[in-house]
Amino acid sequence: MATRTDAPTRREQILKEAARLFAERGFHGVGVDEIGAAVGISGPGLYRHFAGKDAMLAELLVGISGQLLTGAKRRLQEADGVPAAAVLDSLIEGHIDFALDDRPLITLHDRELDRLRDTDRKLVRQLQRQYVELWVEVVRTVYPGLTEPTARSAVHSVFGLLNSTPHLGRPDSLPGRAGTAALLHRMARGAFAAAGA
Repeated sequence: MATRTDAPTRREQILKEAARLFAERGFHGVGVDEIGAAVGISGPGLYRHFAGKDAMLAELLVGISGQLLTGAKRRLQEADGVPAAAVLDSLIEGHIDFALDDRPLITLHDRELDRLRDTDRKLVRQLQRQYVELWVEVVRTVYPGLTEPTARSAVHSVFGLLNSTPHLGRPDSLPGRAGTAALLHRMARGAFAAAGA
């Protein structure tokens, strides 16, 4: 979502508006007619793209977990032969892009994950565990004195820091995207450095 440069498909438009509306008013506070109106189609017209709201929620939450993992794997592949600290910087940058560009999905995950079917929720958790483990490996390379449990705790703590963006206020109240990204990056690196001290 955050890295696409071509025009979004109708399906992607629906998902983006569904995420925004679900984050603003809660899953049960939004009807298909409202989602349809947000993208210029009738509520029943959404059923040509999705089986229902549950399917939208599942695609949003499973989808972003998969995108984060895929993006991290790509960054690791592209960083072959690069110093581990630069790899960690790249992972942080990727997560910051998500945290700044897909803020509604963070809110949605926090509030609505339990509404997913068991199979979808388990898949989200599985993808997230794999994502965390990629980070743990890189963090332990940069800070070899960290035990695996401590590195994992540090990674989760940094995710909490980066995923706080929905609570930072309106986007126009922040010091600009580049300034906010740079601040979050310094704070993430500072947290890892403190853990590794």
